[in-house]
Amino acid sequence: MAKLRLTTSVLVSSIAGYLLGAGSVEGTAFSWITFLLLVLGGFLVVASSNGFNQVYEKDTDRLMKRTAERPLPTGVLSPTEGMIFSTVAGVIGLLILSYINMKCAVFGAIALVLYAAVYTPLKRVSPVAVLVGAFPGAIPAMLGWVAATDQFGMEPGILFGIQFLWQFPHFWAIAWLQDDEYKKAGIRLLPTGLRDKRSAIQAMAYTLWLIPLSLLPAIFPYMGIDLDLKLSIVGGVLVLGCGIFLFQKANQLVKECSMEAARKLMFSSLIYLPLVQLIYVIDKFI
Repeated sequence: MAKLRLTTSVLVSSIAGYLLGAGSVEGTAFSWITFLLLVLGGFLVVASSNGFNQVYEKDTDRLMKRTAERPLPTGVLSPTEGMIFSTVAGVIGLLILSYINMKCAVFGAIALVLYAAVYTPLKRVSPVAVLVGAFPGAIPAMLGWVAATDQFGMEPGILFGIQFLWQFPHFWAIAWLQDDEYKKAGIRLLPTGLRDKRSAIQAMAYTLWLIPLSLLPAIFPYMGIDLDLKLSIVGGVLVLGCGIFLFQKANQLVKECSMEAARKLMFSSLIYLPLVQLIYVIDKFI
């Protein structure tokens, strides 16, 4: 019910945001208590979101090989048990986040509601679901920063923006690969509804916009803009290389419009986000 692999990837972003925020703002410092509360509270909120998603999609999950073995389609859990699990996990998770600060609880609640109550049902209505889902999906790194600093500003906004734009090539690559399965369940995620060049171009466009956004912490100091989120020239070059690498894979999808190119874009996107976050974190401490 918790979708451990997905939940773990979300927590990695939250941890990166926390490490970047702790000590970067005057009066803040790394706290093991806050860190552990963030991990536990974040895990429970994401698990709750995934649980509600599975309760709502129990019937469509039966239609796809990828999801047919989940607890609800197989009858391991009843919908009522799924609701109880999701509700309890969500309430406890938000209470834990509120113990850190109320901003964390508010952002956690927004992510939970958008994912479970808006994105999930919208998947069967319109590809706009990817846009809606990108908002809760982009909150984790921002949440980590807010947990460390109790502040919201340009810095967590940049972390949010990177993860927001990244989701489009990532999920459209998955949608390209799973399009036949998704159509069995009435799910529409590709921007044009087809594996065509226009869908590929849209995925490529977001990878292009990612590049300047991810470099802002390296560029702003030369524009006289002081940020608490910093990136050295070396770090900027490495992040630029990651962006070019992802753009090349998206451009390959545009040229070939093939399953193999979509698979390469998907795996590249899986590497891109944690690698960029790791570069940011390492750059801070060296």
